[in-house]
Amino acid sequence: MQDYSINTRCVQAGYTPGNGEPRQMPIIQSTTFKYDTSEEMGKLFDLEASGYFYSRLQNPTNDMVAAKIASLEGGTSAMLTSSGQAASFFAIFNICEAGSHVVASSSIYGGTFNLLDVTMRKMGIDVTFVDPDCTEEELNAAFKENTRACFGETIANPALTVLDIEKFAKAAHAHGVPLIVDNTFPTPVNCRPIEWGADIVTHSTTKYMDGHGVAVGGAIVDGGKFDWMAHADKFPGLCTPDESYHGVTYAEKFGKEGAFISKCTCQLMRDLGCIQSPQSAFYLNLGLESLHVRMPRHVENGQAVAEFLEAHEKVEYVNYPTLPSNKYYERAKKYLPNGGCGVVSFEVKGGRPAAEKFMKNLKLAAIETHVADARTCCLNPATSTHRQMNDEQLKAAGVPAGLIRISCGLEDKKDLIADLAQALEAI
Repeated sequence: MQDYSINTRCVQAGYTPGNGEPRQMPIIQSTTFKYDTSEEMGKLFDLEASGYFYSRLQNPTNDMVAAKIASLEGGTSAMLTSSGQAASFFAIFNICEAGSHVVASSSIYGGTFNLLDVTMRKMGIDVTFVDPDCTEEELNAAFKENTRACFGETIANPALTVLDIEKFAKAAHAHGVPLIVDNTFPTPVNCRPIEWGADIVTHSTTKYMDGHGVAVGGAIVDGGKFDWMAHADKFPGLCTPDESYHGVTYAEKFGKEGAFISKCTCQLMRDLGCIQSPQSAFYLNLGLESLHVRMPRHVENGQAVAEFLEAHEKVEYVNYPTLPSNKYYERAKKYLPNGGCGVVSFEVKGGRPAAEKFMKNLKLAAIETHVADARTCCLNPATSTHRQMNDEQLKAAGVPAGLIRISCGLEDKKDLIADLAQALEAI
């Protein structure tokens, strides 16, 4: 299937029906699977045979959808999780433990920032946040002897920072650790981080991959290129026997191509159980089948809205990576030649009162704590996600009271612009 274009893989990868089998990917809505003998099931537990015994670890529907996502990203193996947050946690914790250290871009989703800065610190995992625009020297200086991973987002949510993937990959590999990249916003249709040097890719499939706001989910893809055994002292969980699972050494048994996901499944999914339901995986696959058609429209609408807002007298500034005026314009041309996503942020003049007036007058764009949906949604952080902060605190956090985030859906761009125009006129 890798010989086909990504457009074809969106539709057909992951599941190929046999003669007389269902044309649509089946939903295997079962917690357990029957075997004729204990010996047959024992081979599954010993990882000597492939198959299924309990859906907390693996499920056929989930695996077919994960295989499609792996194909789209150009990876060798993948797994689904219950949410994007679970995917980020699993991807990092799979190679870290108490005493480990992580280098991460400071410009990442707030939930992931808190995961690293608060929750994982409580688990004994330290983190150093770096400015994504730091020099190579500054980036290299952040690594320590106990660093086990480097993390960033292709397009940060909601800052829309574009990560210099090659720079971060070069630094990570120079220090013998993998680069983990969250590729939620551009999706593999617009960027494939593995091709730029990333080793592990994560997604909140809740966003563009699903695209319709029907199922929360996440995914982890292994690029299959990082040589764990070459850095065995850094990754004992992969390179020494796992006594909690029959003494298997994942890097030896499954090689570069399968060790990471195998350990993540056998150990973390077994113990933490953040599985995606087969029903949600089915919905996700429906979204993936049209991902290659939807993303160009999201980009087209985002670009049109950004250009309109940038020229409007009541707008202070617009943040959208593919605007020529944006600081990430040249980097976006390199990593995102077909555009990034449909999310645009901008500040209206007049601060909080103006933003509130604007939001109240929207007719087409829905006020939601969501992005990357077929329907346009909009949010003013000062009156929602950040409402506990005063105006001074908001400004210091880089989220001024007049900031608006809009996620452009699949509607006609003329209608979107008309809605924004009338809402701005009401200010």
